[in-house]
Amino acid sequence: MLKYRRAVLATGVATAAVAAWLAYRPDLALQVAVGVAAHDVCSKTFTSGLDPGAVLAETLTRDGIGWLRWGLRAEVDRPAGRVVASLAGLLPARALHRPGLGCVLAKAREPAVIDTAAISAARQTPALLPALAGPEPVAAASRQLEAALAQAFEEPPRPPLRRTKAVVIVKEDRIIAERYAPGVGPDTPLMGFSMTKSVVNALIGMLALDGRVSPSQPAAIGEWQGAGDARRGITIEHLMRMTSGLDADETNSGFDISSRILYLADDMGAAAARLPRRAPPDSRWHYSSPSTLLLSRIIREAAGGRAEDALAFAHRRLFGPLGMRTAVLETDATGAFIGSSYMFASARDWARLGMLYLNDGKIGGTRLLPEGWVDFSATSSLGTSYGAGFWTTRSEHAWARRWREGGLPYGAFFASGDLGQRIVIMPAQRLLVVRLGDAVDPTGDMQGTLRLVREVLAAVQSR
Repeated sequence: MLKYRRAVLATGVATAAVAAWLAYRPDLALQVAVGVAAHDVCSKTFTSGLDPGAVLAETLTRDGIGWLRWGLRAEVDRPAGRVVASLAGLLPARALHRPGLGCVLAKAREPAVIDTAAISAARQTPALLPALAGPEPVAAASRQLEAALAQAFEEPPRPPLRRTKAVVIVKEDRIIAERYAPGVGPDTPLMGFSMTKSVVNALIGMLALDGRVSPSQPAAIGEWQGAGDARRGITIEHLMRMTSGLDADETNSGFDISSRILYLADDMGAAAARLPRRAPPDSRWHYSSPSTLLLSRIIREAAGGRAEDALAFAHRRLFGPLGMRTAVLETDATGAFIGSSYMFASARDWARLGMLYLNDGKIGGTRLLPEGWVDFSATSSLGTSYGAGFWTTRSEHAWARRWREGGLPYGAFFASGDLGQRIVIMPAQRLLVVRLGDAVDPTGDMQGTLRLVREVLAAVQSR
């Protein structure tokens, strides 16, 4: 009897272990971590021109990855433009660099060939926004601004470190102060992570200005068009506001579906389109990169249907007119641009994007976004502190109140990306603050950003 009970217990434990493995798939979470290392080392080495050893060292301090430092390695092949990462030689992930297109993770298939002729032509679109400054960094216009910049680059006595890479401050459409970390300059393209979602907001706005899409129209996702499909009622605005009700909650842990789509799927848009609905649209909010992956697909279809069409549209209508010459939109293996993350641009060019919103969607007297689009983007979604592609203070949500208490004026809104990438837009003050870096605390050094904004506001108001 005792042997029988032990056998039953052992069987139960084994069954529970298998069930837990199948439910959580830790092997996939490990593959995500290796994919992050391969991609980030590739992109930051070949696109940003940073030292790959330093990039890997910084990557290994990120939540969920640091405990793998014992075995996580990345080998850089500069002539081939390739990075191969692995965990103790297992679970290899390969990232390939393509000039002008950034890096792409090559998983089950080889990356699609992209015809760059139309993209190259679109890159020549004349700028409506003139140069913000000369080739050298702009010195702070006052001691207070200089002190604010110095504080933004200070490191605490112990981790987590802030690793600020660039700060640019714009007042009345001109740079009044900027500073860069060693190895970074005014023309260094830096990863924006989820600030790319704000770029997607702009592209959707431009299509709306053309009359080709409307936020209120149902999202044209082919997989959702079957009779009785509960997702047919999801609109473009639901996706922009992350209120679609899709089962796509993001935790950035490697165990969530969002992380696995970004690092394990060759066709990210198709993977996002397969997600089921868990709640009616407009009934709940949760941060969700797959929502923006679907918007990227909508942009591609509206721009012509091919991967090249979407990239050329972005350069012809947004990057070119704004003078964002360093902008690089990375793609998945099918060639579709990853609108949820992985756009690169210099800090000055990220500032140019912010200036479009600081000026209510107009540049050089030309309207690039529909009238009212900026307020639409900064309006709270379901009472949260998220708008449509931007975070916002225009809410009584706890986060928005905390940001206002920390120094952001009411009415301010900001693009935000992992590790503390931010474009803080303050329309009433005609002020813009860009902060880029690799802060690994859970908030991405939000307290540092708030302090920077407070000190910049104090400095400009005292002049």
